Amino acid sequence: MEAKPSVADPGTAAGTTLFGGDRRALARAISRCEREPDAVGRLLERAHAHATGTLRIGITGPPGSGKSTLTDKLLGVYRRHGRRVAVVAVDPSSPYSGGSLLGDRVRMGSHTGDPGVFIRSMSTRGRLGGLNASAEMVAVLLDAEGYGPIIFETVGVGQSEVEVIDRTDTVVVVVAPGFGDDVQAEKAGLMEVGDVFVVNKADHPGAIKAARTLESMVSMGPAHDWRPPVLLTVAETGEGVDEVVDAIRSHNESMAESGALRARRRARAEAEISRMIERLAGQATEPAVARYSEAVMEGATDPWSAATEIFDSLLTGEHRPRGS
Repeated sequence: MEAKPSVADPGTAAGTTLFGGDRRALARAISRCEREPDAVGRLLERAHAHATGTLRIGITGPPGSGKSTLTDKLLGVYRRHGRRVAVVAVDPSSPYSGGSLLGDRVRMGSHTGDPGVFIRSMSTRGRLGGLNASAEMVAVLLDAEGYGPIIFETVGVGQSEVEVIDRTDTVVVVVAPGFGDDVQAEKAGLMEVGDVFVVNKADHPGAIKAARTLESMVSMGPAHDWRPPVLLTVAETGEGVDEVVDAIRSHNESMAESGALRARRRARAEAEISRMIERLAGQATEPAVARYSEAVMEGATDPWSAATEIFDSLLTGEHRPRGS
């Protein structure tokens, strides 16, 4: 019988970290992953050797719900528990420079200078899904450097947020009173990705109604070993944040016990391998695609046949368009 994975004890990994605690070296490595994702293979090999499989948390939800403020307060709770915590805050990217527009780390300024906290802002670089394309690489680096849990705060764009479930172990969906009717919540895909639901700004009118709406929607969902709780918080004051941390821990323990945690992490590994294969194959076949396109335009072959020949030729290293 296959052993069940143990619940990761965030931030307590033994052994030597990848960069030996050098935060500047870690920051440079992350930058390299963002700029040159195809040139960091050896670095990632080393990182995987040090990684422990620490807990990853996704914080997602509509803009204005208070995700960054809640993340800031979660940092405080984990630090009180002696954890070294990392946050990857993904912001919208500029349509001109591709850089980050908002800089959510500003809202987490209370942890500036804390050596036990590492906060990195990343832009989406035009990618849908709420995360950056190099998010998985960055998570491995942070894990290898001994940070855990690792918190991903997504960009907050609504329907495209669902990629967060592929990168994390527990997804916390944050909404605010007046988040919209149940049809809009379903459309945004939030009900499908949430493991813990948080109605933030609970001191505002409509918070109890919003929580009841979410509880009703959760009860109508498919039956699983874990039923997502609906919690009320006032992130500005920290009210209810300890309960969110408890819910995250309970979800992680439930997932480990049922085998769902292992299944989710296996799916994550499969997806990352597939992404890497696609990128490597694209690099290897780019010249051939350019040559075959001429043959397609001249009617010597068709796109399907060209793709099949290019794929088959990867085994021999020969790319010769038919009729050339």
